Amino acid sequence: MATPFFGKRDIDSSPLRHSSPNQLGANGASSQAQASTPAVNPPATTNPAAAVAAKEGGSKLTVGPNIKLKGVEITDCDTLVVEGLVEATMDSRVIHIAERGAFKGSAEIDLAEIHGEFNGNLTVRQKLVIYSTGKVTGTIRYGKLVIEEGGQLAGEILFGALASPKAVKPGLQAV
Repeated sequence: MATPFFGKRDIDSSPLRHSSPNQLGANGASSQAQASTPAVNPPATTNPAAAVAAKEGGSKLTVGPNIKLKGVEITDCDTLVVEGLVEATMDSRVIHIAERGAFKGSAEIDLAEIHGEFNGNLTVRQKLVIYSTGKVTGTIRYGKLVIEEGGQLAGEILFGALASPKAVKPGLQAV
C-alpha cells in the first residue's frame, strides 16, 4: 500500500510548492498570466514592520512590551524600537522609545524620539524629540531639540552633537 507522501506527485495539485512567491495570485493559486506578463506594481507587504524597515532602507529591532534586554552592545541596527527595557550601548540611526519603554546606557543616534524614559549618555547627531510623556536624564548632546509641553530633560545638556564637554574651556577658543 502506497502512502500519499511517497510516489508521484501531480505538479498542478500543489501550486504553493512549485510556484515562486512572485507567481502567486491574490488567492494563493498559481497564475500563468501573472508569470508571463511583467508586474506593474510590486507586491504589497502584509507586515507593517517589514514595510517600515524596507521604507527606511535598513534593519529594525523591536524590543516588545515586558521584554528586558540587558548588557548588550547593539550594532548594525538602523532603527531600535523600545517598548520594554533595554540596558545597552548602541550606535544607530533612529531610536524610538515608546511610552512604556525605557533605555538605560549609552547611545549615539541620528534621530531620537522619546515617549518613555532614557537614562544615560545620549548623543543625537541630528534631532532629539521629547514628547509630553518622555523623560531624558543623563549627559545629553544634541543637534536640534524639540520638547513637547510636559516632556522632561535633566542632566548635563550640551548643544552640538559632536561637541565634547572637555573640548572648550571657558575663555579659551577651540582650535
